[in-house]
Amino acid sequence: MAGVAALAAAAVRAVGCRASAAPPGGGGTKGKGGTATWAEEIAPPNWIWPFTPITNYSVYNSQTFQWLMYRPLYMFGDNGTSETVNYTLSPATAPVYSNSGKTVVINMKGWKWSNGETVNASNVIFWLNMMKAEKANYAGYAPGLLPDNLASAKATGPNQVTMQLDKGYSSLWFTYNQLAEITPMPMAWDVTSLGAKGGSGGCTTDSAADNYAKCKAVYDFLVAQTKKTSTYDSSPIWGVVNGPWKLSHFDTSGNVTFVPNPKYSASPKPTLAQFKEVPFTDLSAIYTALKTGQVDIGHIQASNLPQRPSGSAIPATNPLGSNYKLQPFYQYAISYYQPNFNNPTFGAVFKQLYIRQALQSVVDQVGMDKAIYRGYSDPTSGGVPSAPTNQWVPPAQQANNDQGPYPFSIAKATSLLTSHGWSKVNGVMTCQKPGTGTGQCGAGIAKGTPFKFTLEWATGSTTAQQVVSVYKSDASKAGIAINLVGKSFNTIIGESTPCKPGPKCTWDVLRYGGWVFNGPGFEPTGEPLFQTGAGSNSGSYSNPTMDNLINQTHTSSSLTVFHNYATFVAQQLPYIWLPNDYYVMGVDSKLHNVTFNPFYTLLPEYWYFTK
Repeated sequence: MAGVAALAAAAVRAVGCRASAAPPGGGGTKGKGGTATWAEEIAPPNWIWPFTPITNYSVYNSQTFQWLMYRPLYMFGDNGTSETVNYTLSPATAPVYSNSGKTVVINMKGWKWSNGETVNASNVIFWLNMMKAEKANYAGYAPGLLPDNLASAKATGPNQVTMQLDKGYSSLWFTYNQLAEITPMPMAWDVTSLGAKGGSGGCTTDSAADNYAKCKAVYDFLVAQTKKTSTYDSSPIWGVVNGPWKLSHFDTSGNVTFVPNPKYSASPKPTLAQFKEVPFTDLSAIYTALKTGQVDIGHIQASNLPQRPSGSAIPATNPLGSNYKLQPFYQYAISYYQPNFNNPTFGAVFKQLYIRQALQSVVDQVGMDKAIYRGYSDPTSGGVPSAPTNQWVPPAQQANNDQGPYPFSIAKATSLLTSHGWSKVNGVMTCQKPGTGTGQCGAGIAKGTPFKFTLEWATGSTTAQQVVSVYKSDASKAGIAINLVGKSFNTIIGESTPCKPGPKCTWDVLRYGGWVFNGPGFEPTGEPLFQTGAGSNSGSYSNPTMDNLINQTHTSSSLTVFHNYATFVAQQLPYIWLPNDYYVMGVDSKLHNVTFNPFYTLLPEYWYFTK
């Protein structure tokens, strides 16, 4: 789940659109200690190492788990609504660019790991070498970008890394979408066996001379340790942290307990004695837990809320009563269905733009917002979140009341299909005119192919089930037959690896939620999702014009250049866009200073109970 170029970093996004509720706070005497419980929704964490493959890449593993213990080189956002880089919470100072954007100097602050090691330049080189060795196994990799765009990267001092790049880049883009991918790793992880001396694995000093063989051996060891989820809270590897929290308990069901890391170098230091994440596989169960006081913080799904009143982000009445306060939780995100362009039987159909236009035209985003989300959602119309208001949204996405170029119209979907050689057979559109000419179905689509596919969706949410059901119903009116299959989030994300056409590339369309622009990449320039060969491009979308427009955003700070890219995304539909809902959260009235970072990063070190 990563992204935000053009103007100064402080102007990354203008927050607006809706009235916001104030965070719970004020009143009572600030206390020290106590245990805050967070309702962990849908999917328990199952990957502790920050070097994460696409099959495990989610906010449930990164922002709400890994980042509490292991701080990225640069943190983004704060205990509020900011979406800019936060150097105060980062283990490095602001990068220094020179040589027309070809030279980057990173200075570390000298933080400490919990075992006494310094968070230094070697930790950054360790990460970069691991990327060079195992980039294909890292969710954030896109061909030609980090680490491919490094001419060199050297420790030019104990706490300084100097990078020479293959060309000049936009400093904002390189900071937000390249340096943001790096997580310093301690020498205690540069090993190939438990109990080995830190650094003995040799990855930190490895090179291309041996094809990074040492890094690959370290990688194999760390992956093996990562898969041993039952040992997370006892492992001497994962016990070395530099964040404000460390694990005291973890089980494979997802019960997680964090306690303060007394060696944390930054501030604020945690006030809470413990922070617990309690697993729930269904949002309805979270609501029950809130109603009965079993958790302090939890997501209330729209089906349990009154209709949103005009001009307010939260309902006029509180369904939880006075023991909880309500607070909006916006995610800077897009929501979508993801088609598999390499599916051996239906990929050729998805590759036709008119097909994707038809699939988008049967998405009733406005109707879903009113009937399912009860006003707590906004349309997704392209690769940039449309709300809250921000400078990155191109005019093409704002068309048709923010639905973009393809508003809901069953008649339009039907017309698109019939004008390209499809007609209904037993109620299902079927290709009758194969070929690549005008009025024909398109390349690779055989005569008699029915417009029928399977949509796998992540269970655990009443609204998610309603969305796919409404979509299936509306699509059927245009002759599009959809088979719905519900699976757990972790099962579906495990399927979402890019695949080559063949017997193992069988999924048609996935619905696992969407993409929060919170790494890899905080500027929504598209390289993680839409660039040919990118690690997170699960559907294997490929378009040379798209690749060129994405590349232009990497070297230019022009808003026009960015909008050219974003307009193309909206028009080309690499995904099928869906409404993006924001959360209404219940927060214990005695728990204060709680806000919800739009990047989904939990920062419980700011929270405290009142007496």
